[in-house]
Amino acid sequence: MRAKITYFVLAAVLVVYFVLVGSRGVLLIQQGTLVTVAFGAAVLVLPLIGAWFLWHNTRFALSAGQLARQLEAEGGLPEDDLARTPGGRIDRDSADAAFARRQAETEARPEDWRSWFRLAVAYHDARDTPRARKAMRHAIALRRAERSGPVPSADVGGAGEPQAP
Repeated sequence: MRAKITYFVLAAVLVVYFVLVGSRGVLLIQQGTLVTVAFGAAVLVLPLIGAWFLWHNTRFALSAGQLARQLEAEGGLPEDDLARTPGGRIDRDSADAAFARRQAETEARPEDWRSWFRLAVAYHDARDTPRARKAMRHAIALRRAERSGPVPSADVGGAGEPQAP
């Protein structure tokens, strides 16, 4: 819950920042000189890119949260039984062992969004964030396709199948 509050507070701060930067861009354009119009237009691009990035990540987080809630209701969320270091971080060997189990599960059932969700968690636990996000995006796509149509191919590790961290 604390992470959600932090996310939404930071998102609100970003939106305020985008509005302030955008207003400065408009003021520069209103000056009417060639330099200020060009600079104002360039300044307006930054909040647009930032807003797109914020929307994209918020949509991703909401979709992943929906999958987590559904898995929790089904009793399919992976248990957090990994060994920890004295500092509280997940032990690398423990994460690698859990990853191997999740990778085998996903290879056995590549069309199942639940296995891809659990693989994404295993990638995250193994500190491989880029592959964790790709696996989660694939799980989201599989879940959507389950409702509507064909499934996109997975290329999490670059070879069409899940890769070890």
